[in-house]
Amino acid sequence: MARDGVDVLVVGGGATGAGAALDAAARGVRVGLVEQRDYASGTSSRSSKMFHGGLRYLEHLDFGLVREALRERNLMLNTLCPHLVTPVSFIYPLEHRFWERLYVGAGVFLYEILARMASSPLPWHQHLGRRRLRSVAPALDAFGGIRYWDAVVDDARHTMTIARTAAAHGALLANSARVVGAGTNRNGQIEAAHVVDLERGVQITIPTRVIVNATGVWTDDIERLAGEHRVDVRASKGIHLLVPRDRIDAEAGILLRTRVSVLFVIPWGSHWIVGTTDTPWSLSRAHPAASRTDIEYLLRWVNTALRSPIGVSDIVGVYAGLRPLLKGETDETSKLSREHAVHDRGNGMISVAGGKYTTYRVMASDAIDATSPYLGSLPASTTSEIPLIGSTARSEDRLRCRYGTFAGEIEKLSATDPEYARPVVGDAPYLNAELRYAVTHEGALHLDDVLTRRTRLSIETRHRGLDAVKPTARIMGGVLGWDRVTFDREIDHYQARVRAELDSQSQPDDRTADAARMGAPDVRTGINE
Repeated sequence: MARDGVDVLVVGGGATGAGAALDAAARGVRVGLVEQRDYASGTSSRSSKMFHGGLRYLEHLDFGLVREALRERNLMLNTLCPHLVTPVSFIYPLEHRFWERLYVGAGVFLYEILARMASSPLPWHQHLGRRRLRSVAPALDAFGGIRYWDAVVDDARHTMTIARTAAAHGALLANSARVVGAGTNRNGQIEAAHVVDLERGVQITIPTRVIVNATGVWTDDIERLAGEHRVDVRASKGIHLLVPRDRIDAEAGILLRTRVSVLFVIPWGSHWIVGTTDTPWSLSRAHPAASRTDIEYLLRWVNTALRSPIGVSDIVGVYAGLRPLLKGETDETSKLSREHAVHDRGNGMISVAGGKYTTYRVMASDAIDATSPYLGSLPASTTSEIPLIGSTARSEDRLRCRYGTFAGEIEKLSATDPEYARPVVGDAPYLNAELRYAVTHEGALHLDDVLTRRTRLSIETRHRGLDAVKPTARIMGGVLGWDRVTFDREIDHYQARVRAELDSQSQPDDRTADAARMGAPDVRTGINE
C-alpha cells in the first residue's frame, strides 16, 4: 500500500469496514484497509450475534429500518453466507391473557410480511397456549407465547470472512496498523494517510485519494485528523452473559421486554447468550467493561420469566461491546438512532456511522457510493450477489458451519498430524488444526486474536481460555517464529487480560469496572484509550 498507494483507504476492520473494502474491490477500485487491532476486535465481535430485522423497532414505526434489515438477513440466509447463519426461533412469553396476544401477534405478523416481501426462507410464527408452551419451553412461567424466527451468526467469524473475501477480490488488508494522521495538499484535499505499524513500531505513509472512516465509536477521532469533526457518535454499552444450555430448559430462544428495551436469551451452541444492556459509555473504548451492576441487571430481568432462576455461579462467560449511535434529540441511548449516516467532508474524508450489524453491507455500499465525486463514475454495488468465500449450504457439521467449503483444509491438516486432530481443551470442540489455520489463513497475530475471535474460548469456557493458553502459544509461535521472550509475553498478556476482566465484573459501577479492566495493557501497544 505504501509503495503504490490506493484510490480508497478504509479505516476500520469491523463488518462495515471489511464490507466497504469488498464493495470497492468488487467495483474495480484499488482499495486498502487498515485496522489498529484485529479484524472484528471492536463492536463486530461483541454484538448479540444475530441477523435480525429488529422486531421492537416496529413499535417505534421504523418500518424502513426493519424492512432493510430483514432484506439483509434474508440475503445472508439465502445467498451470501448460509453456512455461517443458523435459523433460530424465539418465544415471546405472554403475561396477559387476551390483549397482549393480539398486540404482539399483530406486530410479529407485520414483521413476517415485511420479511416475506424480501424472500424470507423462515417459517411463519406460531401461537402457543399454556400447554404447548410448557412442552416447548418448560423453563418459562407464562400464560402462553408467540414463537417466531430469526437467525444467529458468529459475528467475528463472519467479519473475518468478509475481510478474506475482500482480499480475494484484490483488496489490500493490514491489521495492527493504526492511522495517526491524514496528509492533505494545499487545497486541503486528502492525499495520504499516516499509519503506524504497531507490530514493528514504524510509521508509513499510504497515498490515497479518499479515506473511508468506518471506525464505529472512533469515528470522531478519525474525522479530527482531517480537521474539526462533524459526525456526533455516542457509545452505548451492551453486555452479554453466557450460561450453559442445560440451565434454561427450552428448545427456542426467548425475547423479553424490559423497562426500557428488550432482552434476548439466544441459543448459541452448548450455551445461551443473555443480553443486552443499553447504557451510555464514555470511558475506555478499546476495552469496555461489564460491572457487577450490569450483570445483576440482566440476571434480575431474565429471572422474571424463568421458573428456575439462574445466578452468578451459572455464568460461564461475559463480554461487553459498544454500539456507535448517532446523536438524536435525547441522550438516552435506547432512543438514539439505529439508522446509519454517510458524511462527506468535501475533502476526501468520508465517514459512515450508526446502523446495525445486520445492515453492514448497505452501510458499506453507501460509503463507497459517496467516493464517486473523487474517483469519477463507479459501477453499481454488486455485493448483494457475491457470496462470501467458502459459502455453501447450511450443514450440521461443525467445521462446515465455520469454514464452509474450506472445511476440507482443516480436515487435511488434521490428517497430517494426530496432534492437529485433537481438541485444544477438553471442554470445547475447537481443534488444534483450527489454531494453526487461524494464523496461516485468517490473519491472527496474537493469542487474544485466536482465543477471543477465531475461536470463542474466552467466553465459552469457565476458565476463559486460560487452559488453552500454552498449547495455543506453542502452535502460533511455531508458525510465527516466536522466541521465548515473545512466547512468555503473549501468555502474560492474555492471563493479565482475563484477571482484569474478572476483576472488572466484580466492581459496582462503570468507573471502577473500567479502572480494573485497564489494569491489563493491550497486547498491541498504544490503544488502551
